[in-house]
Amino acid sequence: MQIRANQLARHLQGGDFRAAYLVTGDEHLLVEEACDDILAAAKRNGYDERTLFEALPRAPWNELFANAANLSLFASKRLLDVRVPPRGLDRAGSDAVRGYLQEPLPDTLLVCRAVGLEWRQRTSAWFKAIDKAGVVVPVYPVSARELPRWLQARCRAAGLQLEPDAFDALAEHVEGNLLAARQEIEKLKLLQPTGPVSAAAVRAAVGDSSHFDTFALIDAAFAGHAKRLRKMLAALQLEGVAIFLVMGALANQLQRARELASGGNPRLPRNRAAAVAAAVRRLGVDGIDERVKECALLDLQAKGMLRGDAWQSLERILLALAGVPQPSLATEAELLIY
Repeated sequence: MQIRANQLARHLQGGDFRAAYLVTGDEHLLVEEACDDILAAAKRNGYDERTLFEALPRAPWNELFANAANLSLFASKRLLDVRVPPRGLDRAGSDAVRGYLQEPLPDTLLVCRAVGLEWRQRTSAWFKAIDKAGVVVPVYPVSARELPRWLQARCRAAGLQLEPDAFDALAEHVEGNLLAARQEIEKLKLLQPTGPVSAAAVRAAVGDSSHFDTFALIDAAFAGHAKRLRKMLAALQLEGVAIFLVMGALANQLQRARELASGGNPRLPRNRAAAVAAAVRRLGVDGIDERVKECALLDLQAKGMLRGDAWQSLERILLALAGVPQPSLATEAELLIY
């Protein structure tokens, strides 16, 4: 079965554990904290012996489960803490987990943590086996809109008071980097003066630790967040991200938008479907087609076959996608030919 991360604490309260747990998501901090909650609950219920296992290719799975059958003299229950790579389990690992779950060991808890697990792994045999015999906990990223509220909850738990606009200032500095957010909250707690911390104090004390990935940039464009996408694009360029990675993600998402605009039902993750639908409503079929044509010209420009700065052209395409009027790259194509 599957439960949300915010339902996990209630599930663990009774101590009635399932045979296996899989915690998966793209945000490292949130996955680790959910696993920490499971481990803490297990320890309270007598799972005193813990074995760490890296599920790398050709890992000794038979050895893991064979050793699990032999508890030490000082432990009554055992926890198997398995780290799953983004590509999931290989054939041997999948077979081993599936075989184990057909007849799991008594007094043994299998906990698998998978940060950045590839989407297609959700249809794999080992994933389905854990879903059937145990619990899958999907951990979703904190969106830009949800970040201030998430920060409020973290600050409240840390006993830190911030003025309302200070949360927005803090969110601006740590967006996309929850590990940095946790560290900055601890720093502010140490520096906290009498009374709530102001936005000015946050800006003075907190460095810019925001981090963005290519897909977050594309999501911002489709959602119509022009200001955010400017900042994100500049950060990605500064980090040295290859423009072709951004272009590939953009072209892929535009294809899905084109399919949706034509009455199709493209396969989209739930957290992206709303943004793509918003862009389709905003631009229509013709607007989406125009962005597709511009991407083809951008590809030529990035390869040096057209004049101009490809990053500037990419920004224009993304802003147009977000609903900010821009000169069309297609109308300038003839002027850019060498």
